[in-house]
Amino acid sequence: MNDTRLRVQSLVAALILLALTSLGARAQETPGGFLSDLHTFRISNYMALDAYYRFSASGDTNTLNEIVAGINAANDAMNTVAGSTSGILSEEQVESLNKEFDTFKGLMRDNINDVRKTGYPDLRLVSDMANQALGMNNMATELYQVAQDSSQTETSPRIEAARMAAVKMAQMMAKYSARTNSSVSQTFQGSSTETPLDEQAREFDELLEKVKKGNGSNRELKATIEDVASKWLFIRKSYINYNENNVSFVIDRYSKGILEGLATTITLLEETA
Repeated sequence: MNDTRLRVQSLVAALILLALTSLGARAQETPGGFLSDLHTFRISNYMALDAYYRFSASGDTNTLNEIVAGINAANDAMNTVAGSTSGILSEEQVESLNKEFDTFKGLMRDNINDVRKTGYPDLRLVSDMANQALGMNNMATELYQVAQDSSQTETSPRIEAARMAAVKMAQMMAKYSARTNSSVSQTFQGSSTETPLDEQAREFDELLEKVKKGNGSNRELKATIEDVASKWLFIRKSYINYNENNVSFVIDRYSKGILEGLATTITLLEETA
């Protein structure tokens, strides 16, 4: 049963990362491609972090492959951003983010090796990685906003809300995974400077409401958003009441389903923009 669950998790994660990578590749052909790659960068790093927390508890090879897939997707997005000739961000800004990413990758490698050698994580080292991930993704968000302000293109408010909701969900999923898979969850709960999960869940509520507005006659878009909302309703209380005992596998699976649905939503919104 556990092997089957792990294979399902790996497959779902791979589908989400494929959707994100494909979205970035398509968007690179449009003026908004730069923003799409920065978005993919943030999501992929949080997915790698989520997978690491599960790997730290299981040492499972499939879960390790999820980490690698997440890092590779983030790396591809970062390389595209760094290789852009659009001039939306300065070389210094891109290089700063790249350095933060290099540090994160180094910490991820060290943490993986630590688990493989000893069979359990070094909480200090894991905490360093969690804080690095949060700082790096905050920087990516700031640069996203700079790029958005300096770009000559306007992005639909619903697309922006969907992207923000996806980042919020990925961040929540990783933080919840940290709590679930740490043997001392009261001591280590991911980055100590992150917003508590219940507050993040309420922020997600607001973002999802913005995404819902104005479905119009696009049946596929409406159905996709309704599916996201349904999945969120199923796991919302688990994020709000995160100190209660919940079925972590279900929460992780539904969270990934929400991310996949939001990726599809963004694609459909871009097609109808």
